[in-house]
Amino acid sequence: MNISTSNSNNAAQAIALIIGGSSGMGLATAKQLLNQGITPLIVGRDESKLAQAQQMLSKLGLVETLRADLYQPQDIEGLISTIQAEQRHIKFLVNAAGYFKPTAFLDHSKDDYHAYQALNEATFFITQAVANNMVKHGGGNMVNIGSMWAKQAVKATPSSAYSMAKAGLHALTQHLAMELAEHNIRVNAVAPAVVKTPIYGAFIEPDAIDETLAGFDSFHPIGRIGTADDVAQTISFLLSDQANWITGAIWDVDGGVMAGRN
Repeated sequence: MNISTSNSNNAAQAIALIIGGSSGMGLATAKQLLNQGITPLIVGRDESKLAQAQQMLSKLGLVETLRADLYQPQDIEGLISTIQAEQRHIKFLVNAAGYFKPTAFLDHSKDDYHAYQALNEATFFITQAVANNMVKHGGGNMVNIGSMWAKQAVKATPSSAYSMAKAGLHALTQHLAMELAEHNIRVNAVAPAVVKTPIYGAFIEPDAIDETLAGFDSFHPIGRIGTADDVAQTISFLLSDQANWITGAIWDVDGGVMAGRN
């Protein structure tokens, strides 16, 4: 659970913890925050992806990485211990860890189901540890990455267990917004539709990802699937002082899908 730090200066007093920050929307958010002078501590389970992310982001400023597998109880305990021992202010939290593999309801196994619920359990207690840090330091801002699938079923991508977990994350967002407001902590979520990220590699061959996802362009009224940067820009806004009167919101960042269908 050692933290790896690029550059020599580790004196920043406020940091952004990004769970699942080594790729996709989490990585794009880390880049956004670095451009604002905020130090990200990105957590991921793949050492090589973390190293690549650190190499890329370190060109923009100070970045820290920490390896933890949210499916391993000892890694979760180690991460929580690291958070509890952190003396700096974790002013920002982004819960971006995710897993997505469309499976018909009648075909779901317990292992499939627990793959989603285990992430929610890890998110719950990691967020609790961060909230205690924020309380101690006078507040902070959290954004959870939920999903359009938690609001709308799509027959082409059967996702009952995934959607159940993401709907729970949406509910957690609203409950934490209520409970933590008195501690000057805002909690929001984004609900993306189809966004090109490595998450689709769980069930699409790498050479076929672009063509497969392009088939969903017309599903979005705007006419294209999203990019990680599209979502990261909204996350960055929700974390900023410009959004200081927004909490408990589940923002549709979905190319218009929840507004209607083409």
